[in-house]
Amino acid sequence: MKIEKLTLPKHAIEFLKSQGFEKLYPPQTDSVNSGLLEGQNILVSAPTASGKTLIAMLAMMSYISKNKGKVIYLSPLRALAAEKFSEFKKLEKVVLGNKVKVGISTGDFENMEKNLEKNNILILTNEKMDSIIRHGAEWLDEIGLVITDEVHLIGDESRGPTLEMILTQLKLLDTNPQIVGLSATITNSDEIANWLDCKLIKNDWRPVPLAEGVCDAGEITMSDGKTFEVERSLRGIPIDLGVQSVKDGGQSLVFAETRTRSKSLATKAADTISQILIKKEITQLEKTSKKILSENEHTELVKTLALLVKKGVAFHHAGLNQKCREIIEKEFRNGTIKLLSSTPTLAAGVNLPARRVVISNINRYNAKVGANRPISILEYKQLCGRAGRPQYDKFGESIIVGNGNTEDLIDYYINGEPEPIISKITDDKSLRTHILSVVVTHPGSKKEDILDFFLKTLGGLQSRKSTIKFAIDISLRFLSNESLLIKKGERYAATEFGKKTSMLYIDPLTATYFRDAIETVSQERKHTFGFLHLISNCEEFFPKFSLRQKDYESASLMIENNSSELLEPISEYDCSRSLLALQSWITESSELTLSDNLGIESGDMHRMTENANWLTYCLREISKHIERVDLLVELDELKQRIVYGIREELLDLVRVKGIGRVRARILFRYGIKNLDDLRKIQVNKLGEIDKIGPTIADNIKSELKKVRY
Repeated sequence: MKIEKLTLPKHAIEFLKSQGFEKLYPPQTDSVNSGLLEGQNILVSAPTASGKTLIAMLAMMSYISKNKGKVIYLSPLRALAAEKFSEFKKLEKVVLGNKVKVGISTGDFENMEKNLEKNNILILTNEKMDSIIRHGAEWLDEIGLVITDEVHLIGDESRGPTLEMILTQLKLLDTNPQIVGLSATITNSDEIANWLDCKLIKNDWRPVPLAEGVCDAGEITMSDGKTFEVERSLRGIPIDLGVQSVKDGGQSLVFAETRTRSKSLATKAADTISQILIKKEITQLEKTSKKILSENEHTELVKTLALLVKKGVAFHHAGLNQKCREIIEKEFRNGTIKLLSSTPTLAAGVNLPARRVVISNINRYNAKVGANRPISILEYKQLCGRAGRPQYDKFGESIIVGNGNTEDLIDYYINGEPEPIISKITDDKSLRTHILSVVVTHPGSKKEDILDFFLKTLGGLQSRKSTIKFAIDISLRFLSNESLLIKKGERYAATEFGKKTSMLYIDPLTATYFRDAIETVSQERKHTFGFLHLISNCEEFFPKFSLRQKDYESASLMIENNSSELLEPISEYDCSRSLLALQSWITESSELTLSDNLGIESGDMHRMTENANWLTYCLREISKHIERVDLLVELDELKQRIVYGIREELLDLVRVKGIGRVRARILFRYGIKNLDDLRKIQVNKLGEIDKIGPTIADNIKSELKKVRY
């Protein structure tokens, strides 16, 4: 179907052509023919890179050109939400009859941004949307189109139930919004479509044909029976396969099962890839390498990455901070980084295609069972979906590295059907969390009403009524016993504590754990280390790293040094490495020290501090709720110390925008210990201090005027 044939406003057609769209791909054509532009609910089940984003854009333009309501675009990840925001922001320039205003919100689940309602296209993470529903935002009734990306993640243990709850709530809105679901190819897509009351568009078409195979002892057997050899070396087969594709003019993405292996594989590829680079690429990569070093502390990880980037290779995993990951992604997209070795987290995140995808090991460490387990077929399909760059390649290849089991791997993974999506809504944690939110948003619900709601979820469709009823009874008993819900006659209502828990977007189990701990806290002394232990010990905290053998002595010493701040006696066996890292962070340990001493990298530390900041806020709000106002100042200070990674004495200085942990410590050493000292020092003297300079000194003085006494 040609773009001009679409029943869209003239300006929309012109915009699409200016973006390089001439004809629709088959899944896009099928969607339009099934009523996408007429408000029909549809579920698109199609491979990666088959043009699902354009389907979303067409639905948006059609809806906004005819209606004054709101469009919600749901994304499972912040990085994906940010990527889509920059794409959809372009629609603001298109004349569609109604003015387009695009907004994004992905964090801070308790706060409701006032300006959100001013946008008519909102890009939200699933968790943010859930929080908005709990807060009962007035504009919910204005939602006319819901686009939900990566619907197959409903089957994910941790994030699936939230998405399932949102979609159940949204499809029950009086406005009866159009639902457009976008999903990877899944086996029971017809069941999901039936649940969402959608027309199913199932299409296996890809813009770049994909060939899948298995490599064993240097021989590659493709699923169509063709075989060819890879030139073997001491680098190992995964890298030999990656290098071969680069030599042929492609890029390679090598998936490794662990962070250590991803770094090791990239290192093995470096010298060979560096010999393929042209002068222009070498110059660009040297600039990128310098940028990585100039913007980060020189941990072993960062130094290794910078060295490898110079040679046209890199690794990518959650230990790297956001800055490093973004630099790597950009250079890979630009084609200067030829081979990227990554943990599978990349497959679920940003869109980084390569001509050849190599799956170096089909096993993955499973923390629940404490051992390696083979990946699912669905996960395999997600990994190999990255093969083939639509702008550059006529084909894509995905190759599993086997071990004498070629036929089994071809039968199971390549020819196999992805596992059906199974709801996780009836798991204990999700049920107690979401039953509470249902009662908060629908006070006076009877048990039958709650059961009726959960029977409308995907879990309700997939489970027996008696099973769901039994699980609901258990959760209601827990919520009532812990004073989160109260029962009057046949009806349930949330207590003030229950409402607070739901609005804080926290697991009721964590909320009661915090409440019970706070009630026993003494007033006379500080509790900082005890609060950190409480936070890092709760179910909600992540990432949680266990102690290594060599950490027990450090943990014992840390407990001894901070014993007066504990809420209750603990031993080193009650500690995690994450607790040691948080305590080290707020006492100003550098990223280099954390990496060397604890094996905690900056990406991990960032996620840890972000999570600890939120949990400290929850702890503060629960303290306030149970009238422990004596704890609020200390918790406010702890929150700031976690954000900045500072000792107590620097809290005053970091109130000024532009002063972080490093500058605050330098100023303190110079004798500037508080805001009064900062006001007194002349701007030229301030500019002479190390890491300040004239421009920053002017900015600091300007920002200082905005700080309230």
